[in-house]
Amino acid sequence: MEERRECCQKTHKTKERSEKEYKDLVNRLSRIEGQVRGIKKMVENGAYCPDILIQVSAVNAALNSFNKVLLANHIRTCVTEDILEGRKETVDELVATLQKLMR
Repeated sequence: MEERRECCQKTHKTKERSEKEYKDLVNRLSRIEGQVRGIKKMVENGAYCPDILIQVSAVNAALNSFNKVLLANHIRTCVTEDILEGRKETVDELVATLQKLMR
């Protein structure tokens, strides 16, 4: 994991991902993007509300699945590496992230 300094002295972390992880995440997001475009067309074409709601539910499930994959990868790589290197503040960051995800 690398840290970068940006304007206004904000610190933004970045992560190098393997080609496989990168492709998997981007493919998932592309499918979700396509689903959202489909929902937009349904609205534009006056589709029946329950049909739209079912598609929105499918997008929510896809986003939740994306989050689970990303979180698992984060724990296996970034969190584990930081703990092994003695950066225990990463656990606090993980707890804060999980609290936000569980709202």
